[in-house]
Amino acid sequence: MATDKLRAWWAHRQGLDGTRRGSSAAAVLERTGWMRSVGGSAPYLGLFARAGLDRETVDADVARLAIHELPSARGCAYVLPSVDFELGLTVGAAAPAGELAAAEKYLGVTQAEIEQLCVTIADLLDGAGEPLAPAAIKDAAGPVVRNLGEAGRKRSTTTTLPLALGLLQARGDIRRVPVDGRLDQQRYGYVRWAPSPRGGLSDMDTARKELARRYFSWAAPASLKHFRWFSGFTATSAKKIAEQLELVPLDGTDLLLPEEIADEFAAFTVPAEPSYALLAGIDGVHLLHRDLPRLLADADVERPVPGGRAGETLGGQADPPSHVIVDRGRIAGLWEFDTETRKIVHKFFGEEDTALRETIARTEEFVRDQLGDARSFSLDSPKSRASRVADLRLSPR
Repeated sequence: MATDKLRAWWAHRQGLDGTRRGSSAAAVLERTGWMRSVGGSAPYLGLFARAGLDRETVDADVARLAIHELPSARGCAYVLPSVDFELGLTVGAAAPAGELAAAEKYLGVTQAEIEQLCVTIADLLDGAGEPLAPAAIKDAAGPVVRNLGEAGRKRSTTTTLPLALGLLQARGDIRRVPVDGRLDQQRYGYVRWAPSPRGGLSDMDTARKELARRYFSWAAPASLKHFRWFSGFTATSAKKIAEQLELVPLDGTDLLLPEEIADEFAAFTVPAEPSYALLAGIDGVHLLHRDLPRLLADADVERPVPGGRAGETLGGQADPPSHVIVDRGRIAGLWEFDTETRKIVHKFFGEEDTALRETIARTEEFVRDQLGDARSFSLDSPKSRASRVADLRLSPR
């Protein structure tokens, strides 16, 4: 199987070829998959590249719960469309339950203690006229929130509050609200969620199968290894679920795809003209598989990482070292936003053309005027990014 066809197909299914232009944020997420943010700009960049959506539109969709950031697959927070709120919370419920079990085993916490704290938090939020930050909840709850001492500090669970908040979120009883309504930060308040999105999907086996069905519609052709990375399922569970979906194997590979798109994939051809997109390094085109070499041309697998250690290559990385420039699914360059010059600094792995320069200019304007910065994650800052920006400037073409 030609890798250029696979890459172009993945980009097509991800809507990076213009086919999602004008769609709503919820429609993009339904078709192309849930988006990670980790307090960075990835959702904004991804929705802008796919559908041309501005920040104001995305933030309005967050405010009216057309989309929302929720703990879901592997217990990680993703931005989901409303139709997937229940599914995301259901498949993510094992993470807070596991954290509570560990706290019971190692920190002397009891289920009854946490359940009582959950009741207290729910009552506090019922009586609040605005979202409450964790510090405000802790203060108002008083001694019901217990400090777990040095043992808790070593296990990164200093009080019982995060355990209760995690359970309440997974149950759909509360939700986090971004302090300023934006997805590219990690400062939240909590509110009650009424009515709760949890209700009908209580069967975990059904939820896991539904997650798999969605995943392979977003990411196929994909392997069981790819699906296990995204879902966090065991090898046995992933194999059993895939068998229920009756996926079609791609000859000569370990990749699988739904039967209903097999003919479309077979007939698909690589577009002749470039189709550029500037995306975050954790965009779904990479993160749905987290198999970076598959998105690199052979000539770029051994390309040195800008500013990396001696012998460090792009193909040897789990994730891109910077944001990415994608052309028909191939990672064709790297970029960062320099807040001092308010410009994009990039390294392209070939000859630049007019279409690329126009795409960079559009994205630069979007970041500068609407986002203010293009952070990779919550702790990314102009200072921490300075060396990456310098390395991209100095790196030879």
